[in-house]
Amino acid sequence: MPLRYTIEDIAKRAGVSRGTVSRVLNNHPAVSDETRAHVQEVIDQLNYRPNFSARQLRTDSSNLVGFITDEVTTTPYAVDMIRGAQEALWSRGKVLLVINAGYGTKLIQSSLEVLLERRVEGVIYMAMYHHVVELPPQVAEVPLVLANCFATDASYPSVVPDEFGGGYAATQALLERGHRRIAFLNAGEQPGIMSSIPAAGGRLAGFKQALQDYGVSMDEDLLLYTDQSPACNYRMTMELMHKASPPSAIFCFNDRVALGCYGALAELRLRVPDDVAVVGFDNFTAIAECMWPQLTTVQLPHYEMGQWAVEYLMTAQKSSLQPIQHKLPCPLVRRQSV
Repeated sequence: MPLRYTIEDIAKRAGVSRGTVSRVLNNHPAVSDETRAHVQEVIDQLNYRPNFSARQLRTDSSNLVGFITDEVTTTPYAVDMIRGAQEALWSRGKVLLVINAGYGTKLIQSSLEVLLERRVEGVIYMAMYHHVVELPPQVAEVPLVLANCFATDASYPSVVPDEFGGGYAATQALLERGHRRIAFLNAGEQPGIMSSIPAAGGRLAGFKQALQDYGVSMDEDLLLYTDQSPACNYRMTMELMHKASPPSAIFCFNDRVALGCYGALAELRLRVPDDVAVVGFDNFTAIAECMWPQLTTVQLPHYEMGQWAVEYLMTAQKSSLQPIQHKLPCPLVRRQSV
């Protein structure tokens, strides 16, 4: 079993006081560069690791931030979401504790209790997709920021994508290339259920506004809804292209929808973008960069949401955390499908 050295061992070998070693470990400025370098060399030689529990009791700070998700850790976007939060924390010498809670208030509550037991300095709750969340009362015990989701009463600070701006950018890219018959394959099975899906409602509003700004009348015949399954994405594209006056461009709710759209267009021997232009949403590179031609799409700011949530959460250590409802831009990523 390897030896576990103490601060006293370091002080004895370095020929300094225990207090000097402690100041070096805590990066205190009242140590000369020469002494700091000498003590650090001894620390490295002994492979010393500070006792986390003792440091927490001494400083009354855990340097831990909790990160609760629903299904983020099982999605392709997990890396960017967590990386954005972790890198923002790492620069502050803090560590991210990630718990995949799944769906349901009880699971969130259990996860929160685990984090509170570890005296986290704050909690970020991040959702797989943009939606409203219900939170247990324990969240009031610690600073909290919501990412890719929001509370109905806007009582907690949140950061979400600007779905309207993304929908506008996608449609504008098609309008600027001269397209006037533009279809939108939105998410859902029928228009009546869309109000509860912020992404679908926001992207549709952006789509409509872009058409209006360019003086193009919207044809309701070119607005269809898909359940996002491959079969439905394919079928809805076929329905669009068999209309008496088919579209010259299709805006897809996300890149998975665009993938099915490509398949249907290929079967009809229609070329992208020469015959029909296509724009997606999400910038899921495993799809967008592997399609041919590569898919023009809109970037969801997963990395930026994780980063913003940490940056804002850390302000709670110095001031009260105001329930700001922040939106991050969703920029267009231009490739060859338009």
